[in-house]
Amino acid sequence: MGRLRKLLIPGVDKKLLVKDAMKVMPDLMRRRLITGGASFGALALLTGCDVVDSSSAEEVLKKVSKFNDAVQAFIFNPDALAPTFPESAITKPFPFNAYYEIDDAPEVNGDEWKLEVRGLVDNKKSWTLEELYKLPQVKQVTRHICVEGWSAIGSWTGTPLRDFLKLIGADTRAKYCWFQCADKEGYNSPLDMRTALHPQTQMTFKFADKILPRAYGFPMKIRVPTKLGFKNPKYVLSMEVTNDYKGGYWEDQGYNSFSGS
Repeated sequence: MGRLRKLLIPGVDKKLLVKDAMKVMPDLMRRRLITGGASFGALALLTGCDVVDSSSAEEVLKKVSKFNDAVQAFIFNPDALAPTFPESAITKPFPFNAYYEIDDAPEVNGDEWKLEVRGLVDNKKSWTLEELYKLPQVKQVTRHICVEGWSAIGSWTGTPLRDFLKLIGADTRAKYCWFQCADKEGYNSPLDMRTALHPQTQMTFKFADKILPRAYGFPMKIRVPTKLGFKNPKYVLSMEVTNDYKGGYWEDQGYNSFSGS
């Protein structure tokens, strides 16, 4: 989907459009398209779109991406765990990852910060950092996989998100947990409920056994080892349990919302 924005110019490069669409297709769909001939016409027939300009080309990619999300959600196994590693495998230094430089990372005052809880929950109280630190916590050593192609292993400690959702009386029949963050440009991201309830999905408060540093998301990040890195929001300000798909920073730019295993 990296070329999605570049398609918003007069004319359509048909070969690039097919190539980009193939990237976001699930394997089975991709194999069938290749078998039938990975052509511009086949892509248009598959999506039901007449591709006559850059706007309709974007619609093709959106339809393929939406279909891909549905397939990944269908085959997602909520009991399958992401690989864990010994602490000797931790990447040092663990890289800073964001769409801005580290000097532009949010500086959040932990003494004043509160996690706002909204939506389909029984208890909508806001939680101070001190209160969250008192919750039972577990450590995981898991791999962060960036959509740009690199990966790194880190040690993360925090409270399983599913335990917190139970504590606040969240309606776990809802479709999403939606997070808003303190990053510049109003970073936000949705997380499908089945992934939110995955045993390794975590409200993270520590990195390498120390208070989560600013570079990695202080005061709290959501660690989701079954997803790509951009689905691990940092500097979290609020969480909403909802049935409404509210989009997200990268999702609104064409990235798959599911983006995981």
